[in-house]
Amino acid sequence: MLDDFDLHKIQDLESARKCIVMLLNLVETSKQENGELREEVQRLRDEINRLKGEQGKPDVKPNRGKKGQKDKPTSTNYSSEKERHRSKEHKKGTKLDKIKIDRTEKTPVDPKSLPADAEFKGYVDVVVQDITFETDNVLFRKEKYYSPSQGKTYLAPLPPGYEGEFGPGIRAFVITQYFGCNTTQPKILEFLHEVGIRISAGQLSNLLIKKHETFHEEKDAIYESGIRSSPWHHIDDTGTRENGQNHYCQIVCNPLYTAYFTTENKSRLSVLDVLRNSRERTFLLNPETFAYLEAFKLPTWVVEELKRFPQNRELGEEAFSELLRNGLGKLGPQQHRRVLEAAAVAAYHAQMEFPVVRLLICDDAPQFKLLTEDLALCWVHEGRHYKKLCPLIPYHRQLLDAFVERYWTFYDGLLEYREHPTPQARAKLEKDFDDLFSTVTGYDALDERIAKTKAKKPTLLMVLEHPEIPLHNNAAELEARRRVTKRHVSFGTRTQEGTKAWDTFMTLCATAKKLGVSLYKYVYDRISRTNEMPSLADLINQRAKEVERGASW
Repeated sequence: MLDDFDLHKIQDLESARKCIVMLLNLVETSKQENGELREEVQRLRDEINRLKGEQGKPDVKPNRGKKGQKDKPTSTNYSSEKERHRSKEHKKGTKLDKIKIDRTEKTPVDPKSLPADAEFKGYVDVVVQDITFETDNVLFRKEKYYSPSQGKTYLAPLPPGYEGEFGPGIRAFVITQYFGCNTTQPKILEFLHEVGIRISAGQLSNLLIKKHETFHEEKDAIYESGIRSSPWHHIDDTGTRENGQNHYCQIVCNPLYTAYFTTENKSRLSVLDVLRNSRERTFLLNPETFAYLEAFKLPTWVVEELKRFPQNRELGEEAFSELLRNGLGKLGPQQHRRVLEAAAVAAYHAQMEFPVVRLLICDDAPQFKLLTEDLALCWVHEGRHYKKLCPLIPYHRQLLDAFVERYWTFYDGLLEYREHPTPQARAKLEKDFDDLFSTVTGYDALDERIAKTKAKKPTLLMVLEHPEIPLHNNAAELEARRRVTKRHVSFGTRTQEGTKAWDTFMTLCATAKKLGVSLYKYVYDRISRTNEMPSLADLINQRAKEVERGASW
């Protein structure tokens, strides 16, 4: 940084300013590096002490700032809620009209306490909510007949919903507690024992994960209806575990549904599997495929060889892999993966069996790119990059705070555009974006971050073309927390069957909540086979007709 520094060149105020800016950035970089080096030296000292059988420096977390104080530069709180929150007038609504009255009782006044001239003036209603837990164990005496002529026994069946040793009430209760309320299996078991139900841990586990084909089918129907309900969807992922091994949970959602899928990795092909609802992979070589290969910058000889393969013909994974092995045996692992991705994405866009997502709202992770026609990045996620900057020089912090304030002011302008989109407002916002993210502050780390944001202009301003889409991916991130909480409470699953149950019932739980449906009543309705409640998929289809979520397409 100081290679071209020459004191004799400082002859005016502008030169002096540039010199000061350069020195401030040098000091900022040096202080950052010194802090990192101190931490590294301390880690090395701790490791040396550990190898000697001693103890390292205790990991004591610093005190958090008091209310009203600013966080220290080392804060890991990247939330933008304070900057972008708009306070709303709080109105407390009544709940009495929403309470179901199960029985009515009259409470009389003791006549002995009344004076002789007391007159009856009616009633004062007081609603008290209560709940009871008691067993409903049934001894079924099933009629049994035997026909000597046919040598056959006839036995009366149990009522619908009664299978094995436990009725629909218990089965719906444990599913709701475990998946809807995140109660652990030991605590559910303890509660059942307290109310008089005799059940083992193994039986409880079986109730939660086994023989749920009907619910797995419902999940598939929910996802297909959800994908059809809108051309745009949110997507995010979070870590999860199966049998102690790291996996990833993919979350796809919009305002009408949420669907969970566990995958072994978070590659582009895995995300594509999720968008296709885990259907068998197919591959297609067509002009779109070669456009992707050009974007991936594959060697010319690879592209030329692929053009000799069968074109515009959909192939299964085994057949396509066999073609690559025979015709492109020299492909490296990364090149092989790129060819698979390009052909799989082209096949996804060409297929007609399952609805194709046209726009994904997501973060800037590479596995989400090139899967859909359009991509919209999350403004909140982009804002976190600025929150992660921790300048040590007060002047740089002032520059950062001033820019962040302008960032969220522009965000407010996008929110207003969503409410009232006009060509004039669109043109102004495009110009304001260029002005804002062409800012040069002199704080190098901030300027680099601003330039990176400017490079994402088409995806960050996708809302100008499609005003109905949200500006952030909070919907998917909030639904990801449901799996994170489940992971913290129950750690993970042991089998693929358990993983499938987690995905299915968490999908039912999250979707039922969005649609205003009681999870317990819905599960009970399906287990008891009364089927009086409409399916969640039908509700999604109905709600999708009420609100147009793809008007700009």
